[in-house]
Amino acid sequence: MTRPTVLINFAITADGKISTVNRDPSQFTSAQDHQRLLEIRKRSDALLVGRGTLEADNMSMTIPPELKPSHQPLRCIASRMGDFDLGHRVFHTSGGAIHLLATSTPDNYDSSSYEAVGAAVHRCSLAEFLELLAADHQVETLLCEGGGTLVRALVELDALDEIHLTWAGHTIFGGAESPTITGPLGDYLPASLEFELTHFEPLDNGECFLSYTRKKTSA
Repeated sequence: MTRPTVLINFAITADGKISTVNRDPSQFTSAQDHQRLLEIRKRSDALLVGRGTLEADNMSMTIPPELKPSHQPLRCIASRMGDFDLGHRVFHTSGGAIHLLATSTPDNYDSSSYEAVGAAVHRCSLAEFLELLAADHQVETLLCEGGGTLVRALVELDALDEIHLTWAGHTIFGGAESPTITGPLGDYLPASLEFELTHFEPLDNGECFLSYTRKKTSA
C-alpha cells in the first residue's frame, strides 16, 4: 500500500488512558502539551480524526496564524456512516481543505449537503483513503489525533510510523471502559508493533514528552 507516513499524538494518564469512560474532552494536560501538538501539526500535510473525537474536543483542526505555518494541513474526518454535523466549527473555520471519509454508508447515502459547503466526500475504506491522500493530494505526512478506535484501524493496516505521547503522571482515570490509544481494552491486536524511543523530555509539572519511531525489521 502506497500511503503517507502516519504519526499519532496523544496525551495519556499515568494508567495509560486517553479519556474518561464518558469520553470527556482531553483537557487534563498543560499548555506546553498543546504547544507541542501544534508543532507536530506543522510537520504534517494532513490531519485525521474520528468524528467522535472532533465533536468531543470541539476541534478546528488548524494551526494558529501567529505560529507562521507554511501551510494549513488538510482536515480529514472519518465516520462509518458519513454523518457529520454541519454546524460544527470545523465547517466554519478557515483552514485546510476538508475531506470526509465515510466507510460504511448505505446505497442511498446523500453527500450533497457536505459538498455544498466545500467538503470532499470519500466513500471508501481507510486503506483506500490513505492511498488517495498520497496519490491525489501529495500527502507525505499524516497526523492522526484520535480517537483510539481509528488508531486501532491504522494499526490493523500496519500503517503507523511514529508515536508522540505526553505522559501525564499527575492524573489517573481508571476504568476498564476508559479508552487507550488503541481504543477500549479488549481483544489483542493482530500482531505486536515495536517502536524505538527517539525523544524523552520530562517537565517540571509531572508530564513527560515521549516520541517513538517504528522499529525497522531486517529483511
